[in-house]
Amino acid sequence: MINLPNLFTLLRVALTPVVAWAILSGRPALAMSLFGAAALTDYLDGAAARRMHLGTQTGAVLDPIADKILLSGVFLAQAAAGIVPWWFVAIVFGRDLYIVLGAGAMLLATPIRRFPPSIWGKVSTCVQIGAALAWMVRNIWNFWFWNGLARAGLWICAGFTLWSGVHYTWRGIQTIRTLPRRSH
Repeated sequence: MINLPNLFTLLRVALTPVVAWAILSGRPALAMSLFGAAALTDYLDGAAARRMHLGTQTGAVLDPIADKILLSGVFLAQAAAGIVPWWFVAIVFGRDLYIVLGAGAMLLATPIRRFPPSIWGKVSTCVQIGAALAWMVRNIWNFWFWNGLARAGLWICAGFTLWSGVHYTWRGIQTIRTLPRRSH
């Protein structure tokens, strides 16, 4: 269903290749502005869904996918441009792939069909947005303060990203344990 919150979500997806192009074209101010607008749509879609009572199952599925598309696109472009290290991109992508594979396994092997986001997943997304912005700001104003903030943000982001993967694992195990046991 297309409604205002879902339009904001789709706008975030549509902005992703433009942000990546700006990063790869060496236009850091444009990239930061576009990324800021895209990140704002993450807030706006949720706020509109809550305030206008327009939350849908489609939106619940599309929102985290749009977040992953935006952040993955930005981090890939930043790594390709030599801005962030590839090991960091591997952590972000590895965690996302791990979660998708785990959810797929649960879909195949259990009756579980709902995978709501965890608080640590949401925190990880916010920290990833902050890390991406910090590196964009560093590319515009490259001096010691922004260098230090961007580097610290990278490690903090890697920690939260890994921790959220651990938390999703723990939560998945707990959910599976609540399933009724089959008798043989």
